[in-house]
Amino acid sequence: MVSESEVMESLSGVEDPEMKLAVTELGLIYSVEVNEKHAEIDMTLTSPGCPVAPEIMAAVHRSALSTEGIESAHVNLTFSPPWDPRVHASEDAKFEMGIFD
Repeated sequence: MVSESEVMESLSGVEDPEMKLAVTELGLIYSVEVNEKHAEIDMTLTSPGCPVAPEIMAAVHRSALSTEGIESAHVNLTFSPPWDPRVHASEDAKFEMGIFD
């Protein structure tokens, strides 16, 4: 069976075109659930009015499907909780964005 971490690894290749960082590093992927050969992905965007939302969501979908053993995927867009780089982004991403706690 495919693990959530395997799907996350596939998603790590998806980059936010505006931020130039991986969606996984930015913390835009809130959850990944795998049931048999299906991946259910909850994700958010850096802002509700993100102009590249369809492209990012399509790239996440394609990347999930590229995971060996995954035959179908669904990407759910949510803004709850709202994305906050201080909370959701990795330490490396925070450094790249100039966020120093």
